[in-house]
Amino acid sequence: MLQANRLKEALREGGTVFGLINSIPSPLLVEMLGYAGYDFVVLDLEHVSTNPETLENLVRAAECAGITPLVRVPGIAADVILRTLDCGAQGIVVPHVKDVAEAEAVVKASRYHPLGSRGISGGRTTGFGRLDLPRYFERANTEILVAIMIEDREGVEEIDEILSVPGLDLVIEGAVDLSQSYGVPGQPQHPLVQEGVKHIAESCRNHGVPFCAVPRLPGQREYWSERGVRAFLVGDDRGVAFRGLKAHLEGYRTSLGGRLST
Repeated sequence: MLQANRLKEALREGGTVFGLINSIPSPLLVEMLGYAGYDFVVLDLEHVSTNPETLENLVRAAECAGITPLVRVPGIAADVILRTLDCGAQGIVVPHVKDVAEAEAVVKASRYHPLGSRGISGGRTTGFGRLDLPRYFERANTEILVAIMIEDREGVEEIDEILSVPGLDLVIEGAVDLSQSYGVPGQPQHPLVQEGVKHIAESCRNHGVPFCAVPRLPGQREYWSERGVRAFLVGDDRGVAFRGLKAHLEGYRTSLGGRLST
């Protein structure tokens, strides 16, 4: 059955939370992230070709390890959001939200009446009928987390209007894609991009909607913490694993006095 959303609870209480994007669609790895102590994982359907059965197993692994599973869907498509939530995800992350109409469509697809028009189904989210539908609707409207990503100049310019839409629980910055929108592709630290990110964060603070920062350089986590930000997306498991494995090997090679082979 749909569980209490620990991430939403932590955000409400002002706790600090850390998450990773899951780019290696392995239930074992997701389970490992939970036991490692991460608070949430973003299972990626935007850039990763994960099939529905695997996605459901990734969600199960997150449930097993006590980590909140969010799913980044490819875009604003009600049918994809529906299947994602029906498989048990505790929240969705929608990329490239640019205006009020798109934000409203995201909320509408994610909530049941009277907050939205999500299609009705039972299955594992109701414990296969152990939780009756009216109680499930109420629980889902309370526990499901709706997050959007601002990754386009239009979204930055419309952020105050976007944040006026009821039902948004979290806003995640997307500086890398935003750099392309500002005409400086691949330069997330460019002053234009960083000003856009700061504007998003300021608007979130003014509207009382939690902002999720993505620290990419030393000191950025501290910078955002000093400004009251408590949610951090700290990379993807693929990059963390590669850097960790490389450092692990280099440590052994260094201890042996240098590289033994190419």
